[in-house]
Amino acid sequence: MKRMKMMKIKNIKTRASKIIPGLLLIGLILLNSSCDDFLDALPDNRITLDTPQKIRELMMTCYPTANYATIGEYSSDNFVDNRVGNLSGVAINAYDRMDNDLFAWRDIRGQDRDEDSPYNVWEQYYQSIAAANIILRSIEELEKRGITESMDAQKGEALILRAYAHFILVNIFAMPYKDPEASKNDMGITYMKLPETVVGSHYERNSVAEVYAEIEKDIEAGLPLIDDSSYDVPTYHFTSRAAHAFAAKFYLYMRKYEKVVEHADQVLGTGDPSSQLRDWATIYQNAEQQCFAYFSSDSPANLLLMPTFSIQMRRFQNYRYGSTGNALRGSYNDSGPTWNGRPAHLTGWVWTYDQTYGLFISKVIEFFEYTDKVARIGYCHIMRTEFTTDATLLDRAEAKVFLNDFDGAVRDLQYWNKSHRNTQELTLPVIRNFYTPNKEYFVFDFHTEEMSPSFVVTENQKPLVDCVLHFRRIERIFEGDRWFDIRRYGIELEHIVGESETRIFLAHDDPHRAIQIPSDVLGAGLTPNDRAGSTTPPSIVLQNLKQVEVDVNGSKIQK
Repeated sequence: MKRMKMMKIKNIKTRASKIIPGLLLIGLILLNSSCDDFLDALPDNRITLDTPQKIRELMMTCYPTANYATIGEYSSDNFVDNRVGNLSGVAINAYDRMDNDLFAWRDIRGQDRDEDSPYNVWEQYYQSIAAANIILRSIEELEKRGITESMDAQKGEALILRAYAHFILVNIFAMPYKDPEASKNDMGITYMKLPETVVGSHYERNSVAEVYAEIEKDIEAGLPLIDDSSYDVPTYHFTSRAAHAFAAKFYLYMRKYEKVVEHADQVLGTGDPSSQLRDWATIYQNAEQQCFAYFSSDSPANLLLMPTFSIQMRRFQNYRYGSTGNALRGSYNDSGPTWNGRPAHLTGWVWTYDQTYGLFISKVIEFFEYTDKVARIGYCHIMRTEFTTDATLLDRAEAKVFLNDFDGAVRDLQYWNKSHRNTQELTLPVIRNFYTPNKEYFVFDFHTEEMSPSFVVTENQKPLVDCVLHFRRIERIFEGDRWFDIRRYGIELEHIVGESETRIFLAHDDPHRAIQIPSDVLGAGLTPNDRAGSTTPPSIVLQNLKQVEVDVNGSKIQK
């Protein structure tokens, strides 16, 4: 099939006019960030937030611009090492050394500040938190001065944004949530509720339980204040529906299932949500059109779109780690409960750059913003569909399984199944007959009760949970969510590395399930993640991988 030409995307200013300004402004007007202190995010001295209008304008630039998809995909079972079984003899190198570390569940060596690095995710999400805190403090000060113009909408959005940013950080850099008691013993992240005003401050990490409790407080305080009429382009903000979708996902991770259904119903309603789901039936002329349709702000499926600085598309093609082999079998290139070969909605949506490297779904496209067209340099941007109706539907289905509302769960799963153009009806017997122990690519052992005695998946619930996880793996491929599900359910993985086929096993309680805090941050004094204490040792010691490590040859692709 025709290979997409990156760096020659036409009409970038027209199509991305509402994307790029926000990406640039956050660096220009928001923060003076020190490389030595991970929370030195101070407002620019030239900016004084002394009017509601200035606060509204700043709120538009506060969303994080980092993309955590590379971290999630390389850590999960969605990618494999193309050097394994490479009979062609062609040296397939990683984009850079960081990719090798992520795939081997190894702490990132050196000070890698790549667009898709843990460092960049940490920095950008904490900058977003800092911006939200500046806005909340400014609103408070304006109210004390007697300003009567309501700023509740901006306050609500800032609270939800602060909660969301902490949610992503704690699910990348800390162990997964277990329960209110067990998670008191796991280091989380620093929950920032006040603007940083002193350079060089020392910070302590809250426990995972404390972080989740603070997120819940911010959601409950912020959601009632959201006002959709305050947005010019709602899809780029936490609207009421986007905030409810986030709340549904958050409570799913906390296993407060009644609240999941409550919030998901606010997004989808209680009837047939088919008209709100993504349109998979339209035939497009090329992959570029498909991608633009996928993240269009006009699509009823897209609740929150997030522009990011990212070279994700370049990493995921023609490099060492790809979506191929067994990774494909477990996701979007194998049979399912109501389809054979591949889900029907992907017809015309999957193409290959080279079978050597793996397939690629046309849901990710690179916007290239030239800073110098002659030198052909600039910034790469990737759009994230952060919250969608399709994903929220699966969150509600999962919650209904644990509420033992099997009929309701199957009904939601069938809505998803039908919207993805699979004509066979999905029923409870169909699910039970497909998700059986012999389906090794779709049925996994859960270690939930070992993580928390209260996290019980019964025999009757198990096939339905496997179905939800399978559908979500397809729905959110290349967006990093699979790694979160693997963590939540204690699914154990094995990665095979290099020509020597070194096998690395990741147990359900292995501390490497928490990405290590970036080295710059550790240098500023924050406590690192533990790298000892796994009750089930890996099948090999991660530090002994040097003999199969191959450094990247040549230079990076020019941005």
